[in-house]
Amino acid sequence: MSRALVNKYNIAGPRYTSYPTVPYWNLNTFSLENWKNSLIKSFKESNSKEGISLYIHLPFCESLCTFCGCNKRITKQHSVESPYIKAVLKEWRLYLELFEEKPVIKEMHLGGGTPTFFSPENLELLINGIIKDSVLAENYEFSFEGHPNNTTKAHLQTLYNLGFRRVSYGVQDYNETVQKAIHRIQPFENVKRATEEARSIGYTSVGHDIIFGLPFQNLEHVKETILKTKTLLPDRLAFYSYAHVPWIKGNGQRGFSDADLPSAELKRAQYELGKELLAEVGYHEIGMDHFALKTDSLYKSMQTGKLHRNFMGYTASKTQAMIGLGVSSISDSWYGFSQNEKRIEDYYKLLNQNTIPVYRGHILNEEDLIIRRHILNLMCNFKTMWNKDYLYFNELPETLTQLKEMEADGLLNINSNSIEVTKKGQPFVRNICMAFDLLLQRKQPNTQLFSMTV
Repeated sequence: MSRALVNKYNIAGPRYTSYPTVPYWNLNTFSLENWKNSLIKSFKESNSKEGISLYIHLPFCESLCTFCGCNKRITKQHSVESPYIKAVLKEWRLYLELFEEKPVIKEMHLGGGTPTFFSPENLELLINGIIKDSVLAENYEFSFEGHPNNTTKAHLQTLYNLGFRRVSYGVQDYNETVQKAIHRIQPFENVKRATEEARSIGYTSVGHDIIFGLPFQNLEHVKETILKTKTLLPDRLAFYSYAHVPWIKGNGQRGFSDADLPSAELKRAQYELGKELLAEVGYHEIGMDHFALKTDSLYKSMQTGKLHRNFMGYTASKTQAMIGLGVSSISDSWYGFSQNEKRIEDYYKLLNQNTIPVYRGHILNEEDLIIRRHILNLMCNFKTMWNKDYLYFNELPETLTQLKEMEADGLLNINSNSIEVTKKGQPFVRNICMAFDLLLQRKQPNTQLFSMTV
């Protein structure tokens, strides 16, 4: 990839796990009542057909990883587990009161934080508390994020017995210098043990998360990490760009400077090297930052056109309604988004008042829904079309005019009623989506809100 293209398109931009993106949510027209009504509508339309998804945020970590921009609470006091689980189950009961029938759970994902901070016994209490008043879909998928240093065989066996078949481990990088910079000391032997134990128990999909663009990381570090990863052959990989967002309070990224980070050209070279090495053993690129073997459900969903993207990233299937439980979790009814309180104390306070602990959100209007479809199409399928009236929007001619320069650079092809991203353009799909992002086009931010696109 040419240095000129990288420099030209390496600008701050959204990752598009939603549209509208969170900074452009209209808080003035949002209310808890509006959110509940949008979810009830979505539930009635889709529960019996496809079920719902659940994301449960488990925020506690014993130490701070400085690459992480997620909401977390650092503590070594495991006495926090039980009150938190009770709170999440109370939140779930408040949602159940909205529905006229039992929810059909198609997907459940435990994220964090560190889900395996919690004991296997407490995780069992949590999951049983969720599913006892629910119905499991025929082909449900339960997954969780595990820390290789503290994911025990008891964690894996307990969650397997509860129906979990997919686990993803945060690897990031195996080089000691990089690990010290991001405060994530994690030997390869721990990842190997956790991966092999999951497989011996019967997990059908084991994933690894790897990051490029980390402080002090060079090409040799990425090569070393990928070569070690290839010896374990995880079923899928998230291989994504480090998001440097030090302006987000409390994420620990102020411990190193911009000068410690790889340049945009080096970051892209890291990705291309990793992609080349992964292809040698049969990995296929999924979307913009995932890889999977042909046997994994993520690859199969890409082949059948069912790949979906939401706040959890790429998923193998779609549900119209996704409920986020726990502090800071984001929910999606398709017609609206809501986010829970970010501080655990505020989250508990609202639950004690028997109130769903939402503090902000956005109700999508007709235009939002149209743009959302186009951005999802681009992020998942690298193409979109407007051959139906409900896919057309008034600013489309202006959007296509903006894309002309990208077409001249060979990043996409503009047809009479569609556009298609080229292989050359796939690394710049976020930039292409930005041309469709009407809210961003109308009001450019005065300060940096997003990570860099390359």
